[in-house]
Amino acid sequence: MTDVPYIVTAAWLREHSVRADVKILDASSHLPTAGRDADAEFIAQHISGARRFDINVIADTSSPLPHTLPSSDVFAAHMQTLGLNDEDHVIVYCDSVHLSAARAWWMLRLFGHAKVSVLNGGLKSWLAISGATESGAQIDIARGQFSVRSAVAANAINLASLRALVADGIAGQIADARSAGRFAGTEAEPRAGLRAGHIPGSSNVPFSSLLKDGALKDKGDLAAAFASGGIDVTRPVITSCGSGVTACGLALALAILGNEKTFVYDGSWSEWGASDAPIETGSAAQVFSDFHKNTL
Repeated sequence: MTDVPYIVTAAWLREHSVRADVKILDASSHLPTAGRDADAEFIAQHISGARRFDINVIADTSSPLPHTLPSSDVFAAHMQTLGLNDEDHVIVYCDSVHLSAARAWWMLRLFGHAKVSVLNGGLKSWLAISGATESGAQIDIARGQFSVRSAVAANAINLASLRALVADGIAGQIADARSAGRFAGTEAEPRAGLRAGHIPGSSNVPFSSLLKDGALKDKGDLAAAFASGGIDVTRPVITSCGSGVTACGLALALAILGNEKTFVYDGSWSEWGASDAPIETGSAAQVFSDFHKNTL
């Protein structure tokens, strides 16, 4: 929907937060190695009126993988508990270095909610303008009437489908949001038991290259970051990362650049790295060098 911005500023939120149909969700989440507790941080301080969108709870909790997609019925039940209605404009924010709010943004669109935006700069941007905050655990509120509808320019791809595309050499563009070291296989994964490296044929677009002071960069700099990773932002892209969070951040950045032909690999490296699917190692530069060498 062109009239719903992908991202909003703290100033925009302060002006519009008084509206009854504007609902605010804190989707903060942190890596296991970060030593942070997003739930405790929410209780200590959150934007006034915000509810907690915990991506580890609003998930398929029977899966061995972290925060994988829940069923549509489970997702709808969680959104109703949060008091969401189909006509609400949902603003998601976080205080996470990997922009976990983008995961909530993508999930809402995947389950058919078009009216959702990310607070660019997150909680820090809100505090910077002295936006109102409160503390304490959230209390029960009246259930919303949220319903699952057709996906809104959001797509997911699973291991079996992606593995088949890679094996046939027709996966197209795969953008990996992990750091250069994790992509190359020279840096340890934060989750135990995973092989090091990347999906064959993928390109590296470190999610950190899209951020400045915790906020997404302007369009020109976003486009430059994707170009540096060898991604043509006018063509379809499969996005991947460590566990399906910053992959959603790549999808958000691509949407801002006008590309909604993205497929988020939900399991990402937590699944691929633990499977027997083929992997490659080496830097992005080495990958490009080998590719051009093999196509001359």
